[in-house]
Amino acid sequence: MESPACRYRIGDHVLAPGDERFEAAVAVAHADRVRPLCLCQEGGIEMYIARLGDGYLIKRMPFTGNRHAAGCLSYEPPAEWSGLAALLGTAINENPATGRISLRLGFSLTRAQGRQASAASVGADSGPSAASTRLSLRALLHYLWEQADLTRWHPGFAGRRTWAVVRQHLLRATASMLVAGEPLAARLYIPEPFVIADRDAINARRTSQWTQAASSANHKSRPLLLLIAEVKELHPSRYGFNAIAKHVPDQAFMMDPALYRRLEQRFERALTLWGSTPTIHLIAAATFGLSDAGVPQLEEVTLMPVTGQWIPVDDALDLQLIDRLVHEHRMFARCLRYNAPPAAAIAAATLLDAGQDAHALWIERGVAPPDNPDPGWRWQACSQPMPALPRRIERDPGDRTASLSA
Repeated sequence: MESPACRYRIGDHVLAPGDERFEAAVAVAHADRVRPLCLCQEGGIEMYIARLGDGYLIKRMPFTGNRHAAGCLSYEPPAEWSGLAALLGTAINENPATGRISLRLGFSLTRAQGRQASAASVGADSGPSAASTRLSLRALLHYLWEQADLTRWHPGFAGRRTWAVVRQHLLRATASMLVAGEPLAARLYIPEPFVIADRDAINARRTSQWTQAASSANHKSRPLLLLIAEVKELHPSRYGFNAIAKHVPDQAFMMDPALYRRLEQRFERALTLWGSTPTIHLIAAATFGLSDAGVPQLEEVTLMPVTGQWIPVDDALDLQLIDRLVHEHRMFARCLRYNAPPAAAIAAATLLDAGQDAHALWIERGVAPPDNPDPGWRWQACSQPMPALPRRIERDPGDRTASLSA
Protein backbone atom coordinates (compact mmCIF):
# COMPACT_ATOMS: atom_id res chain seq x y z
CA MET A 1 0.00 0.00 0.00
CA GLU A 2 2.32 2.73 -1.23
CA SER A 3 1.34 6.24 -0.14
CA PRO A 4 1.75 9.52 -2.02
CA ALA A 5 4.28 12.01 -0.69
CA CYS A 6 3.42 14.63 1.90
CA ARG A 7 2.74 18.02 0.33
CA TYR A 8 3.22 21.49 1.78
CA ARG A 9 2.80 24.98 0.39
CA ILE A 10 5.99 26.82 1.36
CA GLY A 11 5.81 30.39 0.11
CA ASP A 12 4.90 30.18 -3.58
CA HIS A 13 5.90 26.54 -3.98
CA VAL A 14 4.17 23.20 -3.36
CA LEU A 15 6.82 20.70 -2.23
CA ALA A 16 7.13 17.24 -0.70
CA PRO A 17 9.93 16.09 1.66
CA GLY A 18 11.62 14.09 -1.11
CA ASP A 19 11.81 17.03 -3.51
CA GLU A 20 15.26 18.39 -4.37
CA ARG A 21 14.40 21.93 -3.21
CA PHE A 22 12.52 20.91 -0.07
CA GLU A 23 15.25 21.22 2.60
CA ALA A 24 16.51 24.54 1.24
CA ALA A 25 12.96 25.93 1.07
CA VAL A 26 12.26 24.88 4.66
CA ALA A 27 15.51 26.50 5.87
CA VAL A 28 14.65 29.77 4.12
CA ALA A 29 11.08 29.69 5.47
CA HIS A 30 12.41 29.13 9.01
CA ALA A 31 14.78 32.09 8.68
CA ASP A 32 12.01 34.29 7.27
CA ARG A 33 9.48 33.01 9.84
CA VAL A 34 7.16 31.80 7.11
CA ARG A 35 4.60 29.20 8.15
CA PRO A 36 4.03 26.31 5.70
CA LEU A 37 0.57 25.04 4.88
CA CYS A 38 -0.23 21.33 5.04
CA LEU A 39 -2.32 20.54 1.97
CA CYS A 40 -4.23 17.56 3.39
CA GLN A 41 -7.35 19.76 3.47
CA GLU A 42 -8.67 22.31 0.98
CA GLY A 43 -7.15 25.69 1.68
CA GLY A 44 -4.35 24.18 3.75
CA ILE A 45 -3.68 24.10 7.50
CA GLU A 46 -0.97 26.27 9.04
CA MET A 47 2.13 24.50 10.39
CA TYR A 48 5.37 25.72 11.95
CA ILE A 49 9.05 24.88 11.44
CA ALA A 50 11.20 23.75 14.37
CA ARG A 51 15.00 23.53 14.39
CA LEU A 52 16.11 19.98 15.18
CA GLY A 53 19.87 19.57 15.49
CA ASP A 54 21.36 20.52 12.14
CA GLY A 55 18.05 20.20 10.34
CA TYR A 56 14.43 21.31 10.47
CA LEU A 57 11.10 19.66 11.18
CA ILE A 58 7.65 20.79 10.03
CA LYS A 59 5.24 20.36 12.93
CA ARG A 60 1.53 20.90 13.42
CA MET A 61 0.45 23.96 15.36
CA PRO A 62 -0.76 23.26 18.92
CA PHE A 63 -4.42 22.22 19.20
CA THR A 64 -4.83 21.76 15.41
CA GLY A 65 -4.24 18.01 15.09
CA ASN A 66 -7.91 17.06 14.63
CA ARG A 67 -8.33 19.64 11.83
CA HIS A 68 -6.10 17.60 9.52
CA ALA A 69 -7.45 14.86 7.26
CA ALA A 70 -7.69 11.51 9.01
CA GLY A 71 -4.88 9.94 6.97
CA CYS A 72 -2.52 12.90 7.32
CA LEU A 73 0.67 12.40 9.32
CA SER A 74 -0.21 15.55 11.27
CA TYR A 75 -3.66 14.25 12.19
CA GLU A 76 -4.24 13.76 15.90
CA PRO A 77 -7.49 12.41 17.42
CA PRO A 78 -9.48 14.95 19.46
CA ALA A 79 -7.83 15.24 22.88
CA GLU A 80 -11.23 14.54 24.49
CA TRP A 81 -11.15 10.99 23.09
CA SER A 82 -8.12 10.24 25.27
CA GLY A 83 -6.71 11.46 28.58
CA LEU A 84 -4.69 14.19 26.87
CA ALA A 85 -7.21 17.04 27.08
CA ALA A 86 -6.67 17.71 30.80
CA LEU A 87 -2.91 18.09 30.31
CA LEU A 88 -2.67 20.46 27.34
CA GLY A 89 -1.71 23.96 28.37
CA THR A 90 -0.93 22.88 31.93
CA ALA A 91 1.40 19.89 32.06
CA ILE A 92 2.25 20.18 28.35
CA ASN A 93 3.09 23.54 26.78
CA GLU A 94 4.29 23.79 23.18
CA ASN A 95 5.94 26.98 21.92
CA PRO A 96 5.74 27.34 18.11
CA ALA A 97 8.25 30.22 18.23
CA THR A 98 11.00 27.93 19.53
CA GLY A 99 9.69 24.47 18.69
CA ARG A 100 10.21 23.48 22.33
CA ILE A 101 7.72 21.54 24.46
CA SER A 102 7.83 22.23 28.21
CA LEU A 103 6.64 19.42 30.48
CA ARG A 104 5.59 19.58 34.14
CA LEU A 105 6.18 16.28 35.89
CA GLY A 106 4.28 14.86 38.85
CA PHE A 107 7.30 12.84 39.98
CA SER A 108 10.84 13.73 40.91
CA LEU A 109 14.02 13.47 38.86
CA THR A 110 16.16 13.94 41.95
CA ARG A 111 16.67 11.92 45.12
CA ALA A 112 17.56 13.37 48.49
CA GLN A 113 20.96 12.23 49.71
CA GLY A 114 20.64 9.48 52.28
CA ARG A 115 17.03 8.67 51.45
CA GLN A 116 16.26 5.00 51.93
CA ALA A 117 15.34 2.90 48.93
CA SER A 118 12.09 1.85 50.66
CA ALA A 119 10.66 5.24 49.72
CA ALA A 120 10.59 4.11 46.09
CA SER A 121 7.15 3.61 44.55
CA VAL A 122 5.20 2.40 41.58
CA GLY A 123 3.79 4.90 39.12
CA ALA A 124 0.38 5.31 40.69
CA ASP A 125 -2.36 7.21 38.93
CA SER A 126 -2.59 10.87 39.78
CA GLY A 127 -5.52 12.35 41.62
CA PRO A 128 -7.99 14.78 40.06
CA SER A 129 -6.00 17.91 40.93
CA ALA A 130 -2.66 16.55 39.73
CA ALA A 131 -4.24 15.17 36.55
CA SER A 132 -4.77 18.67 35.15
CA THR A 133 -1.39 20.15 36.06
CA ARG A 134 1.36 17.52 35.96
CA LEU A 135 2.33 14.37 34.09
CA SER A 136 2.41 11.17 36.08
CA LEU A 137 5.08 8.68 35.06
CA ARG A 138 2.45 6.73 33.11
CA ALA A 139 1.20 9.90 31.43
CA LEU A 140 4.72 10.85 30.39
CA LEU A 141 5.24 7.40 28.85
CA HIS A 142 1.93 7.72 27.00
CA TYR A 143 2.84 11.20 25.74
CA LEU A 144 6.27 10.11 24.50
CA TRP A 145 4.76 7.04 22.80
CA GLU A 146 2.17 9.18 21.06
CA GLN A 147 4.59 11.92 20.03
CA ALA A 148 6.87 9.23 18.59
CA ASP A 149 3.93 8.09 16.38
CA LEU A 150 4.11 4.63 17.95
CA THR A 151 0.35 4.70 18.58
CA ARG A 152 -0.29 4.83 14.80
CA TRP A 153 -0.48 1.82 12.52
CA HIS A 154 -0.45 1.43 8.77
CA PRO A 155 -0.35 -1.97 7.00
CA GLY A 156 2.96 -0.96 5.43
CA PHE A 157 4.59 -0.97 8.88
CA ALA A 158 4.27 -4.77 9.17
CA GLY A 159 7.62 -6.37 9.81
CA ARG A 160 9.41 -3.01 9.94
CA ARG A 161 8.78 -1.79 13.49
CA THR A 162 11.69 -3.18 15.51
CA TRP A 163 13.15 -2.04 18.85
CA ALA A 164 15.73 -0.04 16.89
CA VAL A 165 12.89 1.83 15.14
CA VAL A 166 10.98 2.32 18.42
CA ARG A 167 14.11 3.74 20.07
CA GLN A 168 14.86 6.04 17.14
CA HIS A 169 11.34 7.48 17.15
CA LEU A 170 11.35 8.02 20.93
CA LEU A 171 14.71 9.80 20.84
CA ARG A 172 13.56 12.02 17.99
CA ALA A 173 10.32 12.88 19.81
CA THR A 174 12.11 13.86 23.04
CA ALA A 175 14.75 16.01 21.32
CA SER A 176 12.58 19.13 21.63
CA MET A 177 11.23 18.49 25.16
CA LEU A 178 12.23 20.37 28.31
CA VAL A 179 11.70 19.62 31.99
CA ALA A 180 12.31 22.52 34.37
CA GLY A 181 14.11 24.26 31.51
CA GLU A 182 16.54 21.39 30.93
CA PRO A 183 16.52 18.92 28.00
CA LEU A 184 14.63 15.76 28.86
CA ALA A 185 16.96 13.84 26.54
CA ALA A 186 19.88 14.50 28.91
CA ARG A 187 18.19 12.33 31.55
CA LEU A 188 16.68 9.72 29.23
CA TYR A 189 18.18 6.25 28.82
CA ILE A 190 16.70 3.98 26.15
CA PRO A 191 18.82 0.85 25.59
CA GLU A 192 20.26 0.55 22.11
CA PRO A 193 19.79 -2.82 20.38
CA PHE A 194 22.29 -5.25 21.86
CA VAL A 195 24.81 -6.80 19.47
CA ILE A 196 27.28 -9.16 21.11
CA ALA A 197 30.11 -8.13 18.81
CA ASP A 198 29.63 -4.50 19.93
CA ARG A 199 29.21 -5.33 23.64
CA ASP A 200 32.22 -3.32 24.86
CA ALA A 201 31.35 -0.21 22.84
CA ILE A 202 27.69 -0.36 23.92
CA ASN A 203 28.68 -0.75 27.58
CA ALA A 204 31.13 2.15 27.33
CA ARG A 205 28.44 4.44 25.87
CA ARG A 206 25.99 3.38 28.57
CA THR A 207 28.49 3.97 31.38
CA SER A 208 29.42 7.38 29.99
CA GLN A 209 25.79 8.47 29.71
CA TRP A 210 24.88 7.29 33.20
CA THR A 211 27.94 8.84 34.80
CA GLN A 212 27.43 12.21 33.14
CA ALA A 213 23.68 12.32 33.82
CA ALA A 214 24.05 11.22 37.46
CA SER A 215 26.90 13.61 38.33
CA SER A 216 25.99 16.58 40.51
CA ALA A 217 27.79 19.11 42.67
CA ASN A 218 24.71 19.32 44.89
CA HIS A 219 25.41 17.60 48.21
CA LYS A 220 21.72 17.53 49.18
CA SER A 221 20.34 15.56 46.23
CA ARG A 222 21.30 13.22 43.43
CA PRO A 223 19.96 13.42 39.88
CA LEU A 224 17.82 10.52 38.68
CA LEU A 225 17.68 9.18 35.15
CA LEU A 226 14.59 8.14 33.21
CA LEU A 227 14.54 4.62 31.78
CA ILE A 228 12.32 3.42 28.95
CA ALA A 229 12.97 -0.22 28.11
CA GLU A 230 11.39 -3.57 27.38
CA VAL A 231 11.24 -5.82 30.43
CA LYS A 232 12.81 -9.25 30.02
CA GLU A 233 12.61 -10.62 33.57
CA LEU A 234 11.56 -9.67 37.10
CA HIS A 235 12.97 -12.01 39.73
CA PRO A 236 14.48 -12.30 43.24
CA SER A 237 18.22 -11.72 43.57
CA ARG A 238 20.76 -12.36 46.29
CA TYR A 239 19.75 -9.00 47.77
CA GLY A 240 16.26 -7.72 46.96
CA PHE A 241 14.87 -8.09 43.45
CA ASN A 242 16.17 -7.50 39.94
CA ALA A 243 14.57 -6.13 36.81
CA ILE A 244 16.34 -7.26 33.64
CA ALA A 245 15.80 -5.06 30.60
CA LYS A 246 15.99 -6.58 27.16
CA HIS A 247 19.09 -5.32 25.34
CA VAL A 248 20.84 -4.78 28.70
CA PRO A 249 21.68 -8.42 29.49
CA ASP A 250 24.71 -7.76 31.68
CA GLN A 251 23.35 -5.09 34.05
CA ALA A 252 20.38 -5.67 36.34
CA PHE A 253 18.28 -2.83 37.79
CA MET A 254 17.80 -3.36 41.52
CA MET A 255 14.44 -3.13 43.31
CA ASP A 256 13.87 -3.31 47.02
CA PRO A 257 11.30 -5.92 48.19
CA ALA A 258 8.66 -3.30 49.06
CA LEU A 259 8.80 -1.81 45.55
CA TYR A 260 8.56 -5.28 43.98
CA ARG A 261 5.47 -6.15 46.06
CA ARG A 262 3.76 -2.88 45.15
CA LEU A 263 4.62 -3.48 41.50
CA GLU A 264 2.94 -6.90 41.58
CA GLN A 265 -0.20 -5.44 43.19
CA ARG A 266 -0.53 -2.27 41.13
CA PHE A 267 0.22 -3.89 37.76
CA GLU A 268 -1.31 -7.33 38.23
CA ARG A 269 -3.40 -6.95 35.06
CA ALA A 270 -0.41 -5.87 32.94
CA LEU A 271 1.80 -8.62 34.34
CA THR A 272 -0.91 -11.24 33.77
CA LEU A 273 -1.41 -10.14 30.17
CA TRP A 274 2.36 -10.23 29.60
CA GLY A 275 2.72 -13.64 31.19
CA SER A 276 -0.17 -15.24 29.30
CA THR A 277 0.30 -13.78 25.81
CA PRO A 278 3.56 -14.59 23.99
CA THR A 279 3.21 -11.70 21.53
CA ILE A 280 2.98 -9.04 24.26
CA HIS A 281 6.01 -6.89 25.07
CA LEU A 282 6.15 -5.24 28.50
CA ILE A 283 7.49 -1.67 28.51
CA ALA A 284 8.77 -0.12 31.71
CA ALA A 285 9.24 3.56 32.38
CA ALA A 286 11.17 4.17 35.56
CA THR A 287 13.31 6.67 37.38
CA PHE A 288 16.58 5.28 38.64
CA GLY A 289 19.73 6.40 40.38
CA LEU A 290 23.18 4.96 40.81
CA SER A 291 24.12 3.56 44.19
CA ASP A 292 27.50 4.26 45.77
CA ALA A 293 28.60 0.99 44.17
CA GLY A 294 27.53 2.29 40.74
CA VAL A 295 24.56 -0.10 40.49
CA PRO A 296 21.28 1.24 38.99
CA GLN A 297 18.44 1.22 41.52
CA LEU A 298 14.83 1.80 40.49
CA GLU A 299 12.90 4.51 42.31
CA GLU A 300 9.49 4.80 40.62
CA VAL A 301 8.13 2.40 38.00
CA THR A 302 5.18 2.13 35.64
CA LEU A 303 4.45 -0.73 33.24
CA MET A 304 2.73 -0.69 29.85
CA PRO A 305 1.91 -3.82 27.81
CA VAL A 306 2.25 -3.38 24.04
CA THR A 307 1.35 -5.67 21.15
CA GLY A 308 3.75 -7.27 18.72
CA GLN A 309 3.41 -4.03 16.73
CA TRP A 310 4.39 -2.01 19.88
CA ILE A 311 0.87 -0.57 20.24
CA PRO A 312 -0.17 -0.07 23.90
CA VAL A 313 -3.08 -2.11 25.30
CA ASP A 314 -4.69 -2.11 28.74
CA ASP A 315 -6.32 -5.54 28.74
CA ALA A 316 -7.47 -8.51 26.67
CA LEU A 317 -10.36 -6.53 25.12
CA ASP A 318 -7.99 -3.89 23.80
CA LEU A 319 -5.77 -6.66 22.49
CA GLN A 320 -8.67 -8.31 20.64
CA LEU A 321 -9.57 -5.04 18.93
CA ILE A 322 -6.00 -4.11 17.99
CA ASP A 323 -5.32 -7.61 16.68
CA ARG A 324 -8.42 -7.43 14.51
CA LEU A 325 -7.49 -3.99 13.15
CA VAL A 326 -4.02 -5.25 12.24
CA HIS A 327 -5.37 -8.51 10.77
CA GLU A 328 -7.81 -6.58 8.56
CA HIS A 329 -5.01 -4.28 7.37
CA ARG A 330 -6.57 -1.10 8.75
CA MET A 331 -5.01 2.30 9.39
CA PHE A 332 -5.65 3.52 12.94
CA ALA A 333 -4.33 5.40 15.96
CA ARG A 334 -4.55 4.07 19.49
CA CYS A 335 -5.99 6.44 22.13
CA LEU A 336 -4.21 6.46 25.51
CA ARG A 337 -5.38 7.09 29.07
CA TYR A 338 -2.62 9.39 30.40
CA ASN A 339 -3.66 10.42 33.94
CA ALA A 340 -7.32 9.51 33.48
CA PRO A 341 -8.68 7.01 36.05
CA PRO A 342 -9.97 3.56 34.99
CA ALA A 343 -13.61 4.72 35.19
CA ALA A 344 -13.07 7.47 32.59
CA ALA A 345 -14.48 6.74 29.13
CA ILE A 346 -11.58 6.71 26.67
CA ALA A 347 -11.86 5.75 23.00
CA ALA A 348 -9.94 2.55 22.30
CA ALA A 349 -8.71 3.66 18.88
CA THR A 350 -9.39 5.95 15.95
CA LEU A 351 -9.87 4.58 12.43
CA LEU A 352 -7.96 6.62 9.82
CA ASP A 353 -9.07 4.85 6.64
CA ALA A 354 -12.85 5.20 6.77
CA GLY A 355 -13.12 8.52 4.95
CA GLN A 356 -11.84 12.07 5.30
CA ASP A 357 -12.98 12.16 8.94
CA ALA A 358 -11.68 9.84 11.64
CA HIS A 359 -13.98 7.33 13.37
CA ALA A 360 -13.69 6.67 17.10
CA LEU A 361 -13.87 3.05 18.28
CA TRP A 362 -15.30 2.58 21.79
CA ILE A 363 -15.19 -0.53 23.96
CA GLU A 364 -17.98 -0.34 26.53
CA ARG A 365 -17.03 -2.15 29.73
CA GLY A 366 -20.10 -1.07 31.63
CA VAL A 367 -19.03 2.60 31.48
CA ALA A 368 -21.09 4.90 29.28
CA PRO A 369 -19.17 7.08 26.82
CA PRO A 370 -19.15 10.84 27.50
CA ASP A 371 -22.18 12.98 26.67
CA ASN A 372 -22.58 13.77 22.96
CA PRO A 373 -19.42 12.00 21.79
CA ASP A 374 -18.41 12.00 18.16
CA PRO A 375 -20.60 9.29 16.57
CA GLY A 376 -18.52 6.18 16.47
CA TRP A 377 -18.34 2.42 16.54
CA ARG A 378 -19.20 0.74 19.85
CA TRP A 379 -18.56 -2.74 21.17
CA GLN A 380 -20.64 -3.66 24.22
CA ALA A 381 -18.18 -6.31 25.31
CA CYS A 382 -20.32 -7.68 28.14
CA SER A 383 -23.31 -8.49 25.95
CA GLN A 384 -22.29 -8.91 22.30
CA PRO A 385 -19.50 -10.17 20.05
CA MET A 386 -17.30 -7.57 18.40
CA PRO A 387 -19.33 -5.92 15.59
CA ALA A 388 -18.03 -5.36 12.07
CA LEU A 389 -15.67 -2.44 11.68
CA PRO A 390 -16.65 0.64 9.64
CA ARG A 391 -16.01 0.13 5.94
CA ARG A 392 -12.65 1.13 4.54
CA ILE A 393 -12.85 3.96 2.00
CA GLU A 394 -10.07 4.13 -0.58
CA ARG A 395 -8.42 7.54 -0.75
CA ASP A 396 -8.07 9.80 -3.71
CA PRO A 397 -4.50 9.45 -5.04
CA GLY A 398 -3.97 13.15 -4.38
CA ASP A 399 -4.62 12.86 -0.67
CA ARG A 400 -1.74 13.02 1.80
CA THR A 401 -1.65 9.72 3.73
CA ALA A 402 0.50 7.98 6.26
CA SER A 403 4.20 7.52 5.63
CA LEU A 404 5.69 4.04 5.49
CA SER A 405 8.74 5.05 7.56
CA ALA A 406 7.71 2.88 10.51
